[in-house]
Amino acid sequence: MFHFLLRWMWEAIYFGFHAIVCNVLHCQPVTIVVWCSVIYGASIMQDRDLSEYRPSGSSSSRHVPCSHQLCESSLNCKSSKQQCPYTIDYYTENTSSSGLLVEDTLHLASVDDHKLNTSVQASVIIGCGMKQSGGYLDGVAPDGLMGLGPGEISVPSVLAKAGLIRNSFSMCFDDEDSGRIYFGDKGPPTQESTHFLPSDGKYETYIVGVEACCIGNSCLKQMGFSAVVDSGTSFTFLPNEVYERIAKEFDRQINATITSYPGYPWKYCYKSSSEELPKVPHLKLVFPLNNSFVVFNPVFVVYGIQGISGFCLAVQPMEGDVGTIGQNFMTGYRMVFDREKMKLGWSPSNCKFS
Repeated sequence: MFHFLLRWMWEAIYFGFHAIVCNVLHCQPVTIVVWCSVIYGASIMQDRDLSEYRPSGSSSSRHVPCSHQLCESSLNCKSSKQQCPYTIDYYTENTSSSGLLVEDTLHLASVDDHKLNTSVQASVIIGCGMKQSGGYLDGVAPDGLMGLGPGEISVPSVLAKAGLIRNSFSMCFDDEDSGRIYFGDKGPPTQESTHFLPSDGKYETYIVGVEACCIGNSCLKQMGFSAVVDSGTSFTFLPNEVYERIAKEFDRQINATITSYPGYPWKYCYKSSSEELPKVPHLKLVFPLNNSFVVFNPVFVVYGIQGISGFCLAVQPMEGDVGTIGQNFMTGYRMVFDREKMKLGWSPSNCKFS
């Protein structure tokens, strides 16, 4: 069986999971193995030293000039030959990154029984951060972030435009908070799906519309809201009113004593009197056409010296009418971001790849 191995020209560890690319013709996988897992949005290194990417250390790096078609900040340039600057503000409060854009080469190689065969090269745009704020100063993502949005400068957009993959990708997170990306993957025909929604007439991020929420066998009425599907956010945030109704119904159904854990961000936490958690009601999101998404892992387990101490409903409230579906809600699913049909697809998965 053929496999593809993803190799970077520079020595660095990126992104906290396996990255896999499906060839546009044969849908053969491309894999990179890294040694990080995502906790609280930060990468926890596992006996590996991270090497920062430095353009000066890569023979294939090139400055991206302000005249480049993907330079969105060209109006701030003094000349067309100046290196293109960038500034990104994230959803997390006061978190931003700014610096300069660099173009470098992504190496894709086919593997047959662990032997390298053909090689494919793709140019990608990298944002080299020079000034960070907010979460970055607290250690969030020290090994970098991969741009996966609908914009033309993101990695899947560049790979698709070059004809290397179909314009789609999928992600999968397992119970140990690690996972894989499959570039070019459109998912199985049996998957459920829902359309992405535009924001101000544009598809600038992956927004879906939720029509109803169910806790256990109780479905809450008039619970419609929109949410950004964001793998870069570890946990889930819901609009205030939606959050309160879900949390109170969850609390009504749970058979455990409520408590608090200092330092944890969640309000609804519970004690566990044994090594096993009590029965936790499932949480279900209902999309148009009655497509449903069952959240396998809505709680965060708290461990003490002698094992499991308790658990918290891993959802937080937020201002506004657009929530964020984070990584914890995606656990156990193969999440497909089909940018050709502008659909989100999902199907149960254990994240194993063969």
